[in-house]
Amino acid sequence: MSASKYLEKGPPPSVATDPSDDDVAHGTTVEISAGSQALHRKLRGKEVQLFAIGGAIGTSLYVQMGSALPKGGPAGLFIGFIIWGAVMWAVNECFAEMVSYLPVPSPFVRFGSEWVDGALGFAMAWNFFLNMAFLVPFEIVAMNIMITFWTDKVPVEAIIVAMIVLYAILNVSTVRYFGISEFYLSIFKVILMLGLFCFTFITMVGGNLLHDRYGFRYWNSPGAFVEHISTGGTGRFLGILSCMYQASFSICGPEYISMVAAETENPRKILPPAFRAFVWRILLFFVGSALCMGIVIPYNDATLLAILGGEVSGSGTGAASPYIIAMQRLTIHFLPHLVNAMIMTSIFSAGNGLLFSATRTLHGMSLEGHAPRFFSWCTKGGVPLWALLFSLGFCLLAFLQVNGSSASALSYLVDLVTCCQLINYGFTALTYRHFYSALKHQGISRDTLPYKGRFQPYTSYFAMGGTLFMLLAAGYDLFINGGWDVMWFFLDYGMIAFFVLAFVFWKVVFRSRYVRPGTADLSLGGLREEIDNYEALHVSREKGKVDKVLAKIFE
Repeated sequence: MSASKYLEKGPPPSVATDPSDDDVAHGTTVEISAGSQALHRKLRGKEVQLFAIGGAIGTSLYVQMGSALPKGGPAGLFIGFIIWGAVMWAVNECFAEMVSYLPVPSPFVRFGSEWVDGALGFAMAWNFFLNMAFLVPFEIVAMNIMITFWTDKVPVEAIIVAMIVLYAILNVSTVRYFGISEFYLSIFKVILMLGLFCFTFITMVGGNLLHDRYGFRYWNSPGAFVEHISTGGTGRFLGILSCMYQASFSICGPEYISMVAAETENPRKILPPAFRAFVWRILLFFVGSALCMGIVIPYNDATLLAILGGEVSGSGTGAASPYIIAMQRLTIHFLPHLVNAMIMTSIFSAGNGLLFSATRTLHGMSLEGHAPRFFSWCTKGGVPLWALLFSLGFCLLAFLQVNGSSASALSYLVDLVTCCQLINYGFTALTYRHFYSALKHQGISRDTLPYKGRFQPYTSYFAMGGTLFMLLAAGYDLFINGGWDVMWFFLDYGMIAFFVLAFVFWKVVFRSRYVRPGTADLSLGGLREEIDNYEALHVSREKGKVDKVLAKIFE
């Protein structure tokens, strides 16, 4: 039973159905909010692609991944990211088939609610919202940390306020302008990563001021693997496991494509290539960076170990990036400053995308009755304003870093959101099983779908198994050689308890009904037909010369 009537606090959300002047000029006369429930379909293919990259690539890719290097070694780091990359590919296949079929607001959350159980949708919704919302202040803290690479004279409060204001401006504008801003911010990330890959290759073959052809030297000495916690093969396995856990926090992407599905211009044409590109674009950055980090510095680098241990001034600053440490070792004086500046644009873009995702999740939750109804109200420009303001409120947590020890408290959120991420990935794969069963029982051929997931349904089994294993193995170090710690046990597994309590609450209070496999309503109350009509009447925008070039690169 839906709980919308219990949470509705006023009139239904406003729906902007009149096309903008820009839409009319290009011949798009159909409703621009079709199937999106007041959100506007204005994002183009290149913007969706870059939004997925922009949301996924943040602090972790440049700095935090280096913290796993001393635990697993260069080979352990590389293997760990390849293994988890395979799991994420399987997760992506589940997202892609369902979301391309029904591009609606907060799709995977709504699918869990409508196709499995309302209690599951409620738990997934709040779980994912907290995941996104808590990561925004994390990125704001990271921005301040990167600034301290140059100076600690800038007041922390000024940085926080400036970030919040900029995020508010970018997110309160129409989705079209948000998409444009995120597109160009994400381009900087792509350029930066390609530049760091080039830096790694050029310097390792001797193209540096020291003329040092170091190649894969650090894979031989001090070695490719690290014995972590234990010795022998067990220690090396635990090292790889620790790198896999880091990868489970770092590698993401399918959910970001999903979150803009309801605001994509021609979703069933644009979303499938965006999901297909996940494998060779997103994974390229993460697996490639894991390889490069193990090349440019050894796992026992004194500077890295001192910074990670908090033994030097500026602990956690941009100097903790293996790339910047390598540049300083090679006496390249100007490049660390340039890279640090570009990392800052990457962090800003990541926080911007996370806030967008949190806002759209809350908007979708209100439509389902999982949050107060006023959160679904949208401006004439298609912006869910109250949901945005509520999500912005979480940015105030960044003020915790005003206290010198509070920045470390925010780092604990990494464990909490990793747990959130794994839970939602696993249950998205479970939701796919219900979707797959419904297609089969209702005689809908998967060959007719906009995106046909590869090797299904076995891919979904692999996704569920991989996420469950990592979820349970998250606190592996607590159970070895006296490593027990109550606080870290809560951080590693606390969100599982939250998820279970949220599920039970909804199940008991609202008596939600479990949807038996094969019986799910695949039209979501007529939204599928609405989107069908929209796409049948949609007239594509005329592309200029620049847009055509960008489309070939990013679509």
